[in-house]
Amino acid sequence: MRAAIIGIGAIARMHARALAELDGVELVAATCRTEEKGQAFARDHGCRWYADTGTMLRREKPDFVTVATPSGAHLEAVLAAARRGIHVICEKPLEITLPRVDRMIAAARRGGVVLGAIFPQRFNPVVQAVHAAAAAGRFGDLAVASCHVPWWRDDAYYGPGRWQGTKRLDGGGALMNQSIHGVDALQWIAGAMTPGLAPHENPVESVVALSAVRSHDRERLEVEDTCVAILRFRNGGLGQILAATSLYPGQLRRILVGGRDGTAEILEEQLVDWRFRTAAADDDATRNRLGSASSTSGGAADPMAINEACHTRNFAAFVAALHAGRAPELDGLEGRKAVAIVAACYRSARTGRAARVDDPPPSSEA
Repeated sequence: MRAAIIGIGAIARMHARALAELDGVELVAATCRTEEKGQAFARDHGCRWYADTGTMLRREKPDFVTVATPSGAHLEAVLAAARRGIHVICEKPLEITLPRVDRMIAAARRGGVVLGAIFPQRFNPVVQAVHAAAAAGRFGDLAVASCHVPWWRDDAYYGPGRWQGTKRLDGGGALMNQSIHGVDALQWIAGAMTPGLAPHENPVESVVALSAVRSHDRERLEVEDTCVAILRFRNGGLGQILAATSLYPGQLRRILVGGRDGTAEILEEQLVDWRFRTAAADDDATRNRLGSASSTSGGAADPMAINEACHTRNFAAFVAALHAGRAPELDGLEGRKAVAIVAACYRSARTGRAARVDDPPPSSEA
């Protein structure tokens, strides 16, 4: 399959490395407006550079594209691909508002193309182990699912000329940009513990959230660098989210899931707790395999201090779905869920009241 990348920023290099790991996939082109940056990327990754997305899509005719533009510019890239009948997989978040996400989903449907989402933590072996245990009922009824992202970003990250921290292109701060990985992981795990949940129905019922700017220039930063939220899941469980880019020097992300029958805790890529009332034959093997995994900084202070292994698995699942002629499990409707939860948190923070996450996803038949 011929692949192309729309948007050449820092994450595009990770996309290129991840695609290079896939058998039968060739990166043929990438696009951005800046020639010097584009030509350097093309040299490094053995592809062609274009200044214009439409020209690249018309000339190269890729089988699929990855979208690596700033978050608030994902819609335009997806529309361009869908109009030309080209499949597309888009970085998190799918977009910064639900109406823009829904326009993407509708455009893909009209164009008869597959829209996939990039949430690499779903392909992290340790997160997959917790999800499998949740689906098997090993925790019992969910009591608590929490995610703490106590990260740090320096002033330069939100500096002049950067899209990060702007309402127009970032759409939010520590919650929308950095912690949305944890938001998606929590809802994915909780969804596996929610009997009767309809396809693509959000397992989070309501949220209460507070946000603030605590460690950066309040006059310059348009969004939050600190957010705390309480979640109520549809299955009755409760959740917590700490989203921060305000905590120097930055610590590893933690995810905790548990109930009456068991508890699991993840420290970035490492399983640090795995205990159940009823033991399973492979519990020791799981502890040994995932408990000894090394945890990198995971982006705690450096946005690029992560490897591309989970991106590679994310892309591989997307390509496998294309070969099979079906939608990937992590499609646009799945990717929409995390944005809906974040949007509800921002509504709650603005109003000082609880906000429901209850707007229905667009019908797959619409």
